[in-house]
Amino acid sequence: MPVDFAFSAMAKRSDRSPASWRRPFNRWLEGVEAGWSVPLLLACFVSVWTLYLSVAYHGAGLHPDVLETWTYGRHFVWGYPKHPPLMGWIAGAWTSVFPLTDWSLQLMAMTNAALALWFVDFIARRFVTGHKRLIVLLLLMLTPAYQFHAQRFNANAVLLAVWPLATYCFLRAFETRAPLWAIAAGVAASLAMLGKYYSIFLVASFVLSAIIHPARRAYLTSSSPWISTAAGLLALCPHLQWLAETGAEPVYYAATHVRADFLTSLQDAANFLLGLAAAVSVSAVTWVLIAGYRIKRLSRDIAASDPNLKLICHVAIGTIVLPVVISVFLCTDLPSLWALQGLFLLAVPVVCSTSYRIERFYTVNAALLVAGIAIVAALIAAPIHALYRNSHGYEEGRSFYHHAADELTRLWHEQMGTPLSIVGGNDSLGLAVAFYSSDHPHYGDPFAYQYSLALPHEVTPERGWAALCFDDQYDCIEWTERMAAQAGSYLRREFFVQSSLFGIPGVKRKLVAFLVAPSSSLANDVGAGKISADRIMESQNLFVLMR
Repeated sequence: MPVDFAFSAMAKRSDRSPASWRRPFNRWLEGVEAGWSVPLLLACFVSVWTLYLSVAYHGAGLHPDVLETWTYGRHFVWGYPKHPPLMGWIAGAWTSVFPLTDWSLQLMAMTNAALALWFVDFIARRFVTGHKRLIVLLLLMLTPAYQFHAQRFNANAVLLAVWPLATYCFLRAFETRAPLWAIAAGVAASLAMLGKYYSIFLVASFVLSAIIHPARRAYLTSSSPWISTAAGLLALCPHLQWLAETGAEPVYYAATHVRADFLTSLQDAANFLLGLAAAVSVSAVTWVLIAGYRIKRLSRDIAASDPNLKLICHVAIGTIVLPVVISVFLCTDLPSLWALQGLFLLAVPVVCSTSYRIERFYTVNAALLVAGIAIVAALIAAPIHALYRNSHGYEEGRSFYHHAADELTRLWHEQMGTPLSIVGGNDSLGLAVAFYSSDHPHYGDPFAYQYSLALPHEVTPERGWAALCFDDQYDCIEWTERMAAQAGSYLRREFFVQSSLFGIPGVKRKLVAFLVAPSSSLANDVGAGKISADRIMESQNLFVLMR
C-alpha cells in the first residue's frame, strides 16, 4: 500500500470530534458560502504583509520600480516609453486618494495582490464550494508571487489581478456566449495587454484553448468571440494610436530583450521552467500532504473534470509552453518572474478537479501554515532584514533616498530660493527625489542620465534644475556635468548621506549634486534678493573653471 502522507485517519477523527482550538477555524470554514470567510482572509493577508513591508523596509525608500510606476502615473497618457500605461494609471488613481508615503504604495501593492486572489476565487467558485475554495487561495499564498513579487508594483506585478480577471471574463463569455460577457472578456484582455505586452501569451492561450474545447463549434459560430475581439480592439485603439504617433517606444524597449545567442536563450528557457517549479514548490509539497495516497488520482480527475475546468488547464499549459517556444525561436531572455501572475492557472484545476472530499483538518492546517509564515515574516524576519540592510545597504541605494532628497532640496532652496521643479542624474536617485522631496520635482528627459520620459509641457529648463549621482558613477557625473555646463551657471556640491534605523547609524555613501540656476529669471531673482550676487558670481566662476 502507498504511504498515506495525508494522515487520513487523523483527519477523519479531527473532523468528527475537533479539538477545541480548531472550532473557531471550522466556523471560519463554514462562512465561505455565507460570503465573509474569503474577505476576512484577504483582509488579514493585506494587513500582515503590509506590516511586513513597512517594518522590513523601514528607513529605506521604495523600490525604484515602484517609484518609476508613480512617476508614470503623475500624468495620464495613453502610453509610456518603457511599458504600457496600466500600472501608471493605477498608481496615479491611488495617489490621488492616498498620501505620497511608503506605507501608502506598499498598501497599494498588497491590495493589488488581494484583488488578484479575489478574482481567482471568482473562478474557483465556478467549480467547487466550501473550503475547497479556500485551499486554492491558501496554496497561492504559499508562493512568493503575492507578497515579494507583488511588493515591486511594476508592469509584471500589475498583471497579478488583471490575468485572473481576464480569465474569469473569458470563461463566462465561453460558457454563456452572452454579449455583455463577451464585451467584458474583450475589455479585460485589452487591460492585460495595457499592463504588459507579455499578456499576448494569455490571449493566444484563450484562442487555442477555445479551439480544442469540445464545445468549440457552439462558441466559435456564435457572436461571442467576434464581439470580444471588437471590444478588445476598440479598448486598445487609443494606445495603438499613441504607439503610431510616438514611434512605438515600448515595443522597442521590449525588443531589447532579444538576443543573438541561441544557447543562452535555451538556457534561459530552462531556467524559466525551473524558476516556476521553485515558485510552486512549497504549494506542491503542501498539496501532496493534503492529497496523500489520493495524489495518484490527479491525472484521472483532471481528465474527468468539467470541460470548462479543462479549458483553464489548457490556458495554463499555453501560458507556459508558448513563451518558451517563442523565446527559443526569437532568441530572447525569459525570466520566470514574467509568468508568476499565471500560477493560479495551475492551482485552480489541481484543486477543483478533485473527485474526493477534502477534510477540514487539512484546510485548517494549511491556514495555520500560511498564517505562521506571515506572522514570523512580519515579527521576526522583517526586523532582521531592516537591520541587515541598514548596515549593508542596497545595490540601487534605497537606504539613502530620503536623506538624498531632503539634502538636495535644502541645497536648492538655500542657493536658489525657489521650489525645485526638475531633477535629473542617476535614475534611482532622480526618481527618489521626485517622490520624497517636499517639492516633488519632475524627473525625465533630457536631464535623466538613462531614464526616458518626457517632462510635462509646463516644466521647462528655464526654471532651473538639479541632478544627483553617486560619487562612483563616473559616467553619470561626466554626462551630467556636460549638461550643466551647456545650461550655463551651475554649482557642484558633494555631500555624504548615511542610513539610520531607530537611531542606529548604518552604511554611508557620497553623492555629487549639480544645481543649475533658473536662466530666464536669474536677473530678477538677484534683484529680488532670492539669489545672492555672491552665489551667482561663485557659480559663474565655477562654470569658467570647469569648462
